Amino acid sequence: MHVLVVYCHPVETSFASALHQEVLRNLRAAGHTVDDCDLYAEGFNPVMSREERLGYHDVPANRATMASYVDRLQKADALVFCFPTWCFGLPAMLKGFFDRLFMPGVAFDISDPANVKPMLTHVQRIAAVVTYGRPRWMAWYMGNPPRRIVTRYLKRLTGNRARADYHACYHMNVATASRLARFKQRVGEAMARFA
Repeated sequence: MHVLVVYCHPVETSFASALHQEVLRNLRAAGHTVDDCDLYAEGFNPVMSREERLGYHDVPANRATMASYVDRLQKADALVFCFPTWCFGLPAMLKGFFDRLFMPGVAFDISDPANVKPMLTHVQRIAAVVTYGRPRWMAWYMGNPPRRIVTRYLKRLTGNRARADYHACYHMNVATASRLARFKQRVGEAMARFA
């Protein structure tokens, strides 16, 4: 499979960075081709401009400023997201990636607003590798928006055809080195059998 890996963390020495490298290494070792999209390294601009918002429904002109990312998304058979959860949500850069890229004519067809159709039907697999500073029960209490975006929203954009996996490491603020190592190993194993 051709896998688009979307990574979002500004610090190269973070645990998220180590997880990102584990994802890349194991996907490649399993024989997948990988497009590594490191949003911070690429200088991705998460801000939707006034002009972009005004032209949001103007298909296909709306994709002009995001053309390279649209191409990368359309070539992908699978999507893997690696990111931390901040304030119980996606990091702002990743949220901006979703806001700007998952638009009409790319992620969904809204030509009939009463019958919106998914357009990412070529995507067969979705996975996320996510860290949380707080415990799992707190994420659940807050509604766990990142999990819902990956396992519900993205899956819906594939016409509910893609299988979605969510690998979460909760309560990073008190995690021991051995617990982090076990989680990293589980992520590596999941990516090694990714299909």
